[in-house]
Amino acid sequence: MAKIKICGLRRKEDIEYVNELKPDFIGFILTDGFKRSIGEEQAAVLKAGLDKSIKAVGVFVNDDAVKINRLVNEGIIDIVQLHGQESSEFCDKIKGPVIKYFSPDMFNRTDEYNTDYFLFDSGTGTGKTFDWSKVPKTDKPFFLAGGLNADNIKQAVREINPYCIDLSSAVETNGVKDYNKIKQVMECTK
Repeated sequence: MAKIKICGLRRKEDIEYVNELKPDFIGFILTDGFKRSIGEEQAAVLKAGLDKSIKAVGVFVNDDAVKINRLVNEGIIDIVQLHGQESSEFCDKIKGPVIKYFSPDMFNRTDEYNTDYFLFDSGTGTGKTFDWSKVPKTDKPFFLAGGLNADNIKQAVREINPYCIDLSSAVETNGVKDYNKIKQVMECTK
């Protein structure tokens, strides 16, 4: 079964939930201006409380490579997710494992990138599904995001076999992470 990433963690309670439920990855939105964005200090506090078996992904949108590399070097994040229009040259400057995002209108550009992982999503934080048959054929492990929830995860895994399912709004109630929704997702991926 695919691995699970719970993205957009912001609160101490979110860390408590994931420490108990054990997704494979969590995500901190570390570029300002998004509704789930957090600052570096908050990310450091949350990472300090995170179970060591869970990898922390820093999500950046057209951000600064020096800042990104510093956060990797300081151990605040384990993996870098580039979720903007970053070039392959920019990705090569990052010192750590990189997940590069592609929306459907960028799927034809995957062969330009030599990152560790790809992420296929309908857009930046849209929470909407897209036509999974359009996912590029690749040998690279890829994350799948966009409109995934407990009702369609098994279908996504069966149809396109992603390395990891990436969720955020689907495991929230009133804009905050919901323990029961995370638990439901974790149970349907066993």
